[in-house]
Amino acid sequence: MTTPVKPSSSAGLNAWLSYLEQLHPSAIDMGLERVKAVAERLDLTSTNAQVFTVAGTNGKGSTVRYLETILRCAGYSTGVYISPHLHHYAERVRINAEQLAENEHVAAFAAIDEARGDISLTYFEFGTLAALWLMKQRELDAWILEVGLGGRLDAVNIIDADVALLTSVGIDHIGFLGDDRTGIAREKAGIFRPQRPAIVGEPDFPEVVANAALAQAVDLRRVGKDFHYRMTGVSTWQFRDDNNFLQELPLPQLPLPNAATTIAALAASKLPVSDKAIREGLSQAREPGRLQFLAGDGKNRVDTLLDVAHNPHAANYLVQALLNRYPQREVVAVVGMLHDKDIAGTLAALQPAVSRWYFASLSEPRGATAAQLLEQAPSDATNTECFDSVLAAYEKAHHDALSKQSSQPLVLVCGSFYTVGKIPTTE
Repeated sequence: MTTPVKPSSSAGLNAWLSYLEQLHPSAIDMGLERVKAVAERLDLTSTNAQVFTVAGTNGKGSTVRYLETILRCAGYSTGVYISPHLHHYAERVRINAEQLAENEHVAAFAAIDEARGDISLTYFEFGTLAALWLMKQRELDAWILEVGLGGRLDAVNIIDADVALLTSVGIDHIGFLGDDRTGIAREKAGIFRPQRPAIVGEPDFPEVVANAALAQAVDLRRVGKDFHYRMTGVSTWQFRDDNNFLQELPLPQLPLPNAATTIAALAASKLPVSDKAIREGLSQAREPGRLQFLAGDGKNRVDTLLDVAHNPHAANYLVQALLNRYPQREVVAVVGMLHDKDIAGTLAALQPAVSRWYFASLSEPRGATAAQLLEQAPSDATNTECFDSVLAAYEKAHHDALSKQSSQPLVLVCGSFYTVGKIPTTE
């Protein structure tokens, strides 16, 4: 392996990202020893901020956004770390809901590279440390950290969570997390800490893992047991736990289960949040690529919905959202996926809502071809076409939909962050 050439301090962000991609022989290297050693050299493992760590098969991004938006409405300063990004690397770190300039990321990378010495780090580990370094430079009230993969051995887990959130447990990343829900849940529950609250928004959380958490004195708070929510009208809902009863809450654009999990987490934290801030945050929360609606112009573009759903669990939720929000509209789907995902299961989950399929090949290293998607489509999936790129599929879907305005067609783009990230948007 050729030793990569370290960029200069004046080099741009792209040069540094290219350098990081070449540093470690594998993209994923589970374990915390190396990343923790570098973090301790830079004093990154402790903070006075309240730390919220979010894990889950689905729902992490919207939960992070809820936390950030509500805390900002309550007047708190926030740092956010997420992955992956949709369009630009700078999306991965937000300070007070704003992205940072590229030179700030470069400064962070240079600091990590200097501190690591001969310790090899993956691209994700390097980025995680850089995000922590950027947040540590500021006096923030809250750090909101999204787990990249699993939980127990994810680089984010070098930081002790004051409040841990687990949004959902589904079958994904089998090669790293296991092939059953109990094993996967155990990995994700690795972010829990003794004597500290852990909020579980998964209704079917495996009891064996719950019992293990309680045996370790984790302050476990589970949906349906310790906190509850339900719809009370077409656009209102309520939340209840032992100490709070919030009624007539506004129905958010992002998934409702994650809103309830967020409110439970805030209630368990050391940061007081008013009912007013919760209501404002719920109304304002938006996340690119999650039920993101792009209005058409009535001439050259029909309405589009972007969603990064890439497994059966997320696809099932997406279908329910489509049926609830757009019950009378015809849905045509532009789909691109990675070949190591449950393609057949995801497409089967989407089938009840989709009238026409536009399968797109992804050019990324793990990308599936359109032909592979077609091969794994449901047997009753008619009206299918294959394309070499997402944009080609997207353009054809729009062209066809414009001729069917009477059925108010909605173009759905889903299947992967890579798929949604290729759609042009000014939002």
